[in-house]
Amino acid sequence: MEKEKKLAPYMGYPGAIISLALFAGPILLAVYVSPWWLFLLIADAFCWAGLLVVNPNQSAVLVLFGKYSGTIKKNGFYWINPFFMRKIISLRARNLNSEPIKVNDKQGNPIMIGIVLVWRVEDTFKAAFEVDDFIRFVDIQSEAAIRKLAGFYPYDNFDDAEADISLRSGGEEVNNELETELKDRLKIAGIHVMEARIAYLAYASEIAGAMLRRQQAAAVVAARQKIVEGAVSMVDLALARLSEQDIVSLDEEKKATMVSNLMVVLCSDKDVSPVINTGSLYQ
Repeated sequence: MEKEKKLAPYMGYPGAIISLALFAGPILLAVYVSPWWLFLLIADAFCWAGLLVVNPNQSAVLVLFGKYSGTIKKNGFYWINPFFMRKIISLRARNLNSEPIKVNDKQGNPIMIGIVLVWRVEDTFKAAFEVDDFIRFVDIQSEAAIRKLAGFYPYDNFDDAEADISLRSGGEEVNNELETELKDRLKIAGIHVMEARIAYLAYASEIAGAMLRRQQAAAVVAARQKIVEGAVSMVDLALARLSEQDIVSLDEEKKATMVSNLMVVLCSDKDVSPVINTGSLYQ
């Protein structure tokens, strides 16, 4: 397999000067009605065809009669063989902000996911000859990488409690996995992946409402659990302090009543209305 090779062309300024001189020749010969003016005009066109300008962060892939001759990556003004076929390839960094696509996560839930990819051409030979259209190749392979990544991880760990990493909470690890996958897929086209990140992540519209209610229910359960744990600790502390300081002596039945009342007060999500007992505890 051929690899990219750099070509050192001639400077373009001498060629430009010769072309200008040859352009003046046909005019003078035409005045004297000389048959050589046509020959000089063809030679001038030949010289002009060899002039090439390579801008910064740009490259020119040169092919001579079907054979790859080399790539010019250094910017400047050059003169090359006029028979070279030229393909200009930009070496600048490019952004791909993919539209969110619908895929299935590890649990089979439909989700919408989109990425931001920063890439540039590194090997011009591969970009020009290994794939038909390297820009479209990047688009299609990026979508394939997204679908593969989504199949590795669940959206969150509600359905898969044993999953340490999910698309929503994976952060850098998920992004690194995406970047590695893209590098493996795009290296055939000579593409260097500079950065890849998940830019958009959400449940698909048909299940978004149900998943939102599930998340809200999970949040309520978690909050209630914390409230109950705190209430139990407070009741235990109250009973212990009453017993230690010998403020009041309670039998098991009154302790159960006190625990019940305190739990209702502490765990209720509404303000309670206290009832003052002016009699004995057994009334």
